[in-house]
Amino acid sequence: MPNANEANPSVPSQEQRRAVSELLRVAPVADDLARRFQEAGFSLALVGGSVRDALLGRLGNDLDFTTDARPQDVLKIMKPWADAVWDVGIAFGTVGAQKAARVGDADRNWQIEVTTYRSEAYDRTSRKPEVAYGDSIDDDLVRRDFTVNAMAVALPEKEFIDPHGGLEDLAARVLRTPGTPEESFSDDPLRMMRAARFAAQLDFEVAPEVVKAMTDMAGRIDIVSAERVRDELNKLILSPHPRKGMSLLVETGLAEHVLPELPALRLERDEHHRHKDVYDHTLIVLEQAMALETEGPDLTLRLAALLHDIGKPRTRRFEKDGRVSFHHHEVVGAKMTKKRMTALKYSNELVKDVSRLVELHLRFHGYGTGEWTDSAVRRYVRDAGPLLDRLHKLTRSDCTTRNKRKASALSRAYDGLEERIAQLQEQEELDAIRPDLDGNQIMEILGIRPGPAVGQAYKHLLELRLENGPMEHDAAVDALKEWWAAQQG
Repeated sequence: MPNANEANPSVPSQEQRRAVSELLRVAPVADDLARRFQEAGFSLALVGGSVRDALLGRLGNDLDFTTDARPQDVLKIMKPWADAVWDVGIAFGTVGAQKAARVGDADRNWQIEVTTYRSEAYDRTSRKPEVAYGDSIDDDLVRRDFTVNAMAVALPEKEFIDPHGGLEDLAARVLRTPGTPEESFSDDPLRMMRAARFAAQLDFEVAPEVVKAMTDMAGRIDIVSAERVRDELNKLILSPHPRKGMSLLVETGLAEHVLPELPALRLERDEHHRHKDVYDHTLIVLEQAMALETEGPDLTLRLAALLHDIGKPRTRRFEKDGRVSFHHHEVVGAKMTKKRMTALKYSNELVKDVSRLVELHLRFHGYGTGEWTDSAVRRYVRDAGPLLDRLHKLTRSDCTTRNKRKASALSRAYDGLEERIAQLQEQEELDAIRPDLDGNQIMEILGIRPGPAVGQAYKHLLELRLENGPMEHDAAVDALKEWWAAQQG
């Protein structure tokens, strides 16, 4: 085990290193599993992010192990011991398991992954890594993405293994690769995105030589499947410091390949925010939206904040008075959002929700500064539907002006809108706005059979409901008959 640098207080001490062993001591699940591997003639070590997080004091219930046992042998050892075992990752040498174990006075459910020593590399014509199994932990660690993830604790003897100086890099809060970054990124180009993600998750800096390799090799990310890119992007967006990771993707050119709409915003000027470009405005909106989250990171809200202005480059117009306009950029942006998210293989539901928020993010400003009518409030709530709370947060976050008076006025105006919504919701059940007559009643009153006319009548009654509020039954019947007579004439 490398010696601690006593002259440098930023380097973890011997006591801090022993924290890994201490954490394992109070987690008997690790020692118990290690003994079973040992009895079967195999080695087992805690590895990667688990060791890193233990040293950072943030080890959760997820434990990653590595072993010289082949996957089928791992299954034989794990099945009698674990509460549940799954082999969805076995093609890549990984067996997953769940194990409940008591730690002190608390019961904890451990999510465990055991991966056979391996090396993997990309064929330039393939979108999937080729997996080859190794025979030593040193061979396994050298293929890890970054030195801070290339540390291990051999079990059950609890020997700390750090052949690439990960401990020192952890103390310096810097991301480096065990070998050359060029070799690492050639083996798996997704590691370039992982560098940005870890910078965002851990608030670490990326070493200059790693940034250079990311810049030089950005085009290699194209060989990685959309699903893997999407999953890495999600982890970055949901991290505590997504702006840091996004900036790195843009600066290295990676964003041009995975989310080209974002760097395109650097070229534009927002007519409402002349002191900053739309790209910087977007990152501020993302951070302001995060500050309004109440139940943890919200992927839908954060994606909407990141993508809400991507329609501006395509709608930019230079007006005669010298102003720059972006008319209907929310509509264009919603279509661009749907296209990009679909290409990244997001779920249909998430694509629909994020696109809808992008489309609606200017709706509040469209009503001007005057008093909102009941009709306008009803339509606002109806159009937002279950996304109303997120639309509130996105709209508020979209105010990044440095003019305190203007910002305060916008905030007060939106406070007023939310108060109006609350008042009408008490009176009218706005969350479930529907016509005062249903389809069966429409057919019975008009004496018609199912068909397009029923839908047209329903739509007409819905418009009356939105415009005027709830109607008495007889009034709704009269309005329906009056509309029907006009249709017949």
